[in-house]
Formats: sequence, structure tokens, C-alpha cells
Amino acid sequence: MTVRLVTLTLCLLASLPALAEKADRDKPMLLEASRVSIDDAKKIQILEGDVVITKGTMVLKAERVIITEDRYGFQKGTAFAGKGNLARFRQKREGKDEYVEGEAERIEYNTNTEIAELFHRAWVKSGEDQVKGDYIWYDAVNEKYLVTAGETRDPSAAPPRVRAVIQPKNKDTEPEQPAARGERLQLKGSGGLSATTPQQ
Repeated sequence: MTVRLVTLTLCLLASLPALAEKADRDKPMLLEASRVSIDDAKKIQILEGDVVITKGTMVLKAERVIITEDRYGFQKGTAFAGKGNLARFRQKREGKDEYVEGEAERIEYNTNTEIAELFHRAWVKSGEDQVKGDYIWYDAVNEKYLVTAGETRDPSAAPPRVRAVIQPKNKDTEPEQPAARGERLQLKGSGGLSATTPQQ
């Protein structure tokens, strides 16, 4: 029974599998909760009360986690925030000393579509990149984001906005130094073009 629960709970741990630490897949999983209930007939598992799920570098914290399974064996996991705390996940990125982390009032993950959804007060941070909004949709297969700001209930207030910080991809590479005066330039070929030097 515990092995089954652990397997189903994995659906919440793979919200960003393309970036996640691959070694985590082979690590044991530790589940902590005040209460666990399993209904095999209805294929529902419920963890309640300061839930903490740990697997390698991945940590998921929520007040309640509900996991359901459809007739084809695909699972959908939903993590709910508690009073004063958002549902939260954190996992090390593969090959980097960085973490992917996120928070929301509700986090859902579907193993069939490999799509994660974060609802209300949502944010996801990957390294130094960060997105914030009322709703975040993430396609783990194609590594695509959709972020919406939500709606304002006060017509006189400024409309809510999505916020994102995206670092340049070549941030860690050193720029090429210009040639010194009188020094011959080295031309580099690109694609189907060849580098040539003028005849003397």
C-alpha cells in the first residue's frame, strides 16, 4: 500500500522534469503527514496536515495533497496551501548548482499530459529567471509557459500584470575581445559560408 502511494505521489514531483536533477528518480521517497487515507476502490489517496514529500533534492510542502487515478492509470495530483502558507516545491536543476522552485495556493500536475498548473499568487523561479502571475501553466514536454495576471474586482484599481525576469542565455560566456590596432582579424565561418582572407 505504501509503495502504491509513493508511486502515485510522484506525479507532483515532476512538474519540471526537463530541468530536474535526474539522480532524484533513483532516490527513496519520504512522506510525512498528520493523516493519510487511501481508497483503492475509488483510486484516491489523501495526505493531510503539514504534508512534506522529499525525494532526493526535491521537496514538496503543502497542507493537503490529493492524488486521483483515471481508468487508464494516469494520475493527477493536487497540492493545497494551508492557512498563511502557500503550497511549495523545490528541486535542483540537472548539472547546475541552481534550483527550480515555485509557490501557489494550489498546484496541479497531470501525468498524462505532463502539464503543471499553479493557481493564485503563483510564481516559478528557475535559476535567476522568474515568472509571477495569478495562474501559471507549464508544459514539461515542450518547455512552454503561459502566465496570466487574473482579473481585478475593483474597476478603479490598475489592472493586474504578469511579471517576469528572464536572464540572457549568454550571460556566463565572456564577450570576444576586439583585435588590437594593426592585428589581423580572424574570420569565422557560419553555417554554409566559408571564411576567406584577401589575396596579397
